[in-house]
Amino acid sequence: MAVSPDETMVVSGSLDGRVWLWNRKNGKIVDDPWEGHNSPVTCLDWSPNARQVASASEDGTIRRWHPDTGQQIAPPIQTGQWVLVVKYSPQGDRFASGGEDNMIRMWSKDGELLVGIRGHDNWVWSLCWSKDGQRIFSGSADATIRKWRSIDGGELAVLRGHTNGVRSLCLTPDERHLVSASSDCSVRIWDLKTDQQVGDPLWHDDEVRALVIFPDGNCFASAGLDHKIYIWSLEAALQHGRDQVCVHIAVVSIVSNRPCIMHSPTRSSRGVQLHL
Repeated sequence: MAVSPDETMVVSGSLDGRVWLWNRKNGKIVDDPWEGHNSPVTCLDWSPNARQVASASEDGTIRRWHPDTGQQIAPPIQTGQWVLVVKYSPQGDRFASGGEDNMIRMWSKDGELLVGIRGHDNWVWSLCWSKDGQRIFSGSADATIRKWRSIDGGELAVLRGHTNGVRSLCLTPDERHLVSASSDCSVRIWDLKTDQQVGDPLWHDDEVRALVIFPDGNCFASAGLDHKIYIWSLEAALQHGRDQVCVHIAVVSIVSNRPCIMHSPTRSSRGVQLHL
C-alpha cells in the first residue's frame, strides 16, 4: 500500500498481480484495476509530484503507472529477479529498487539503469532516501542496515545490531535518527552521527514488518505479525531506556466492524500509556 503525496488516494497491490486505486475519503475503488503484473505485487510508491506510481512484483518487473488513467507510462523494467522494494528519490529524478539478488539498483526517471550496488549478503527488503537524495539506506535479510552514496553506490556505513532481517526503515524529519523494524521482533533507533544504536530495542511479540514516522517527528508507529500496532514516543524511547512510552493498538480483525482496542502495554519494558 502507498498513500499519495496529498493523502487523497491510496494504491494497493494484490496477490493476483493487479494494482487498485482507492479514494481515501470515501473508501471506494476508483475505476478498474491496473493490470500488467502476472505475480504478486510486493511494493508500491508514488513519485513526489504524484504523476507516477511505481509497482514492484515477484514477476521480476518494475512498472510505472499514470494514476489518472491506470495505464503504464513506459515498458516494464525487466530485472529477472523478485523485486521487493521500490522507492522514488525526494526529488523525483530517480528511483531505487532492491530484491532477491541482494542488489540495489538506481534508475533514472526514464527507467535507465544508473548504477548497481552490491554489498548485502541476502535479499534487500527496505530502502529509505535522505531528503537531499544524496544518501540511501538499505535493510536486508542479512540483518544489516547499510548507508550508501546514491550517486555512485559508495558504501558509507554498516549498522549492525539486529539479529534477523531488516524489514522497514524510516528517517526522522530532522534526519538525526534512523528507525528500523526487523524480523527479530524489535524496533531499533540509530544515531546517524555515530551510526550506532541508541536506547534499548523496542519489542513486539512477533516479526515487525512496517514503520511510519509522524510528520512532526515526535512519534512513530510500528506494526507486526503479532497483530499489534505500537505508537512510540521518540523522545521517551531515546531518554528513558526501558521506560519507553507508547500506545498499544490491538488489531482485532481487518474485516471486523468492531473498533480497534487501545491500551497501554502489559510488558514492563514498554512503560506507560502515551495520551495523544
